[in-house]
Order: sequence, then structure tokens, then C-alpha cells
Amino acid sequence: MPWFIITLVVVFYLFSSIKILRQYEKGVIFRLGKLLEDTKGPGLILVFWPLDQMEKVSLRLVTMDVPAQDVITRDNVSVKVNAIVYFRVVDSSKAVVSVENFLYATSQLAQTTLRSVLGQVELDDLLSKREELNERLQTILDQSTDPWGIKVSMVEVKTVDLPSEMQRAMAKQAEAEREKRAKIIHAEGEFQAAERLLEAAQTLAKEPMTLQLRYLSTLTEIGTEHNSTIVFPLPLEIIEPFLRAGRKVKAGGDTD
Repeated sequence: MPWFIITLVVVFYLFSSIKILRQYEKGVIFRLGKLLEDTKGPGLILVFWPLDQMEKVSLRLVTMDVPAQDVITRDNVSVKVNAIVYFRVVDSSKAVVSVENFLYATSQLAQTTLRSVLGQVELDDLLSKREELNERLQTILDQSTDPWGIKVSMVEVKTVDLPSEMQRAMAKQAEAEREKRAKIIHAEGEFQAAERLLEAAQTLAKEPMTLQLRYLSTLTEIGTEHNSTIVFPLPLEIIEPFLRAGRKVKAGGDTD
């Protein structure tokens, strides 16, 4: 019976020492409180309690939502900005030994870095140069978390909440900008139309009869579109031949 009990205890101890780690997990082993150089896993490993203690670390990509931060930009505009940080553990031993809680530490570091970096830029740059700011945030966070065995792969500024008075001011600015563009386009159209009219006038000036034919054509169009009586003076060039013929007839009668 004693041997049976001892055997049963040993078997139970061996079974309890068996640990299974998933493909995305690593096991950091402490033997008598001292860190073993090699991490364990994934798969089946043996942890001999109480000599060994294990900390499981996930190697999957972590998506962390940075809460909205109150940021005062370089031009003294108060805004609320939140972001998303993508990171993962690349050295599980450092992530356990170098920092107490790497998730909490990364979150706090992301918040302070977000306020610090965005506070150095003006509002226009914050709204228009989003890619440059994302890259700067990613570089700073990656350098800061490297001693913790963490790789920050991407940082994205998600939303920028502006004060209501700033939104109204920007709306007025955008409306004024659209009106300016509309006036410029209208002025350019008037200028091009004036140039074409000048070219047409120069072309018609070379042939006076062409101008008269155009004049008559315009009057015909007006008469067709509007049922009205139009009184207009005849150009002198059109009635000049009749006047000359009349003067000749009159001169011949006076001679007789």
C-alpha cells in the first residue's frame, strides 16, 4: 500500500506538471526564482512545481484603443484626440522581467506620447498631415518599448474632436474659400469670353459686309423667337447703292 500511494502521487505529480501551450503562446520559466534562458513552447512542456513557475505570454498582435486625450496644439487650440496602437511581443522574457504589466505600461506610454507629439504641431497640420504624425508616433513608441521586448508596428490617429466654435469658424472659412474659387472661375470665363469677342471683332472688321450679314442674321433670329415688331435703322452700306442711283436719276431729270 505505501508503494502504491507513492506511485500514485508520482503519477499525479507528473500529470500535473504537463502543460500545453498554444501556437501563439510562449512560456517564461522561473526555476527557484531564477529566469531560465530558453523560453518554452508552443506544444507540450513540463513545469515541475514548486521548483518551476511559468508565465504565459501571448505573441499575437494586440490592438489597443488609446482613450481620447485633451491636446492643446501649437496654435493654442484645445482638441480631443484618440488613436489605435498595434503591437506584439517579440521577446517574451523581456516582456515579463523588464516591466510589471506590459499592456498597462504600453497604454500609458501611448497616451503621454500622443499628447506630447500632437501638442507640438498646429491644428492644420494635425488635420492634413495625419500620415506623418502616425509615423512619428510609431517611431517614438517603438523605440521606447524596445527594452520591454515589444514591437509597435503601427499607430493610427482615429478621430480629432474640435470645439463647436472652431467647427463653425472652419465651416465659414471653407465657404469663403469656395466663394473665392467660384469668383475666380467666373472671372476667368469672362476674360476668355472677352478674348474670343475681341478675336471675332477683329475678324469681322476685315470684311465689313460680313458684319452686316451677321447683323441681319441676328435680327432674323430675334424676329423668329419673339412675335413682335422691330424697328431698326438700315446700315448706310446697304442703302448707299440706292441713294447713288436716285441721285443719278435726279441729275438726269434736271439736265433735261
